[in-house]
Amino acid sequence: MARTAVPYSNLVANGSLATPSGTTLDATNDHVIAAAKPELTVLVFTNTDTNPHIVTVKAGTYPPALAAGQGDKTFTVAASGSAYFGPFESGRFLQNDGSVQIDIETGHAGKVTALLVPRAT
Repeated sequence: MARTAVPYSNLVANGSLATPSGTTLDATNDHVIAAAKPELTVLVFTNTDTNPHIVTVKAGTYPPALAAGQGDKTFTVAASGSAYFGPFESGRFLQNDGSVQIDIETGHAGKVTALLVPRAT
């Protein structure tokens, strides 16, 4: 099955961004960020379940991810909480199609938002 897309919400250099609504978590199909920029990506997860849940950012493919051998990276989102993760290394997490893949643990309910951090000049 196709992974559920997570679009970027672009932060604004020297500006502001209204709180994005996010993408509803899909533990069945998991998620993908297409045309990803891992070094500029911060993921925001919410968890509306009463148990903590694990989120996995999948190791990339070689090439282009030279450090993919370091494996997946897991993070815990607290029960009834939220958490911010990232930025990430392209050399570890970028897939050969330019995406980043995220797996969601069964039972994890909430939202995910991909923030794109601009380079302020």
